[in-house]
Amino acid sequence: MLAPSMHVVCAMSGGVDSSVAALLLKRRGYSVTGVFMKNWDSLDERGVCTTEKDCEDAYRVCQTLDIPFHQVSYVKEYWHEVFSKLLKEYEKGRTPNPDILCNKHIKFNHFHKYAVNTLGADAMATGHYARTSQEDEEVFQQTPTASPITLFRNRFEIRNPVRLYKGADLLKDQTFFLSQISQDALRQTMFPLAGLTKEFVKKIAAEAGFHHVLKKKESMGICFIGERNFENFILEYLEPKPGNFVSIQDGAVMGTHKGWFTLTLGQRARIGGQRDPWFVVDKDIATGDVFVAPTTNHPALFRDTVRTERFHWVTVDPPPELVKTHMMECHFRFIHQMPLTPCTVTLNMNGSVWISLSQPIRALTPGQFAVLYKGDECLGSGKIVQLGPSEYTLQQGRERMAAATQHREQQTPEPAS
Repeated sequence: MLAPSMHVVCAMSGGVDSSVAALLLKRRGYSVTGVFMKNWDSLDERGVCTTEKDCEDAYRVCQTLDIPFHQVSYVKEYWHEVFSKLLKEYEKGRTPNPDILCNKHIKFNHFHKYAVNTLGADAMATGHYARTSQEDEEVFQQTPTASPITLFRNRFEIRNPVRLYKGADLLKDQTFFLSQISQDALRQTMFPLAGLTKEFVKKIAAEAGFHHVLKKKESMGICFIGERNFENFILEYLEPKPGNFVSIQDGAVMGTHKGWFTLTLGQRARIGGQRDPWFVVDKDIATGDVFVAPTTNHPALFRDTVRTERFHWVTVDPPPELVKTHMMECHFRFIHQMPLTPCTVTLNMNGSVWISLSQPIRALTPGQFAVLYKGDECLGSGKIVQLGPSEYTLQQGRERMAAATQHREQQTPEPAS
């Protein structure tokens, strides 16, 4: 065991995972400080401030563990660096992922700097179900190095980047949400729950007497919206921009909506007077039209290629095989916990990537993150900015070509015998 002088700052959310993370760190003999982060001034639908309750729960755990407790507010930073960007994405017709952005900009940036620079921590820790290539002892041997000012690193500089791996509990694995964090923050981060399952974490919490956090419901909503109705929430911040629901099949106007940003690809469109369900398949933000199709598995919802913006590699550099051949086989997901899909990645000159999937996937959505995996390793992610053609578009193209061929054959005169 290491000398207790090693100081670890643990992010405390008031939930069971971060509470057990702090407990395990203390048991390992580290000097632990618990810090609660406030990112959003939130009232739930009953007008109750859930943040205060969470903060109180985190404080009670720290009292039980007899460790110092601090709280820090990133409400302003969250607004400017996460929420404002989110609104801009919605206005562009995209569907962003606030949890990935929150980890990138707040927890593994502002909070990481606060832990190391203000509280003088040797490392930070969170209750995420994830693992790195470092043993705990190695985390403390990291000396922060200033990033080079030059555009390109010295190619002879010897580097051993820290890698991000799935946690032992594959059902709870949270590497998806950590896929945009910086190498500097990852080098100084510990994940005490790396080798544990959620069930075992609950067992540890029960034995430690953390009953007040065990009773809490898992938070499933977007971090700041909680369980509220999304359409009502977003219309508090964006002006309604009514438009039409248009059938992708025949161009018929099916009904109206309050703004394309209240809808995401693949969701059921609430259209009055329609007996059968229709689903959102595309948006045209220039006209405000939202295209819909009957049936949840309509071919207009399925595509097998996406392009990302500049890809964020957890290890900073793209994998050597991708650099060498510009192509690589790996696995893809764009929703947490969705099954991984085999894919081929092509690296573009500007750092963006094209991803070709082994099979078409339903409701691939611009603004979401394409997260790549190679075995157990999470390679990183890139925001989806362009989609390939849908199965429906390809189908129509094939039908048009067949019709044109048939037409030509009919027009061609029989050769005279």
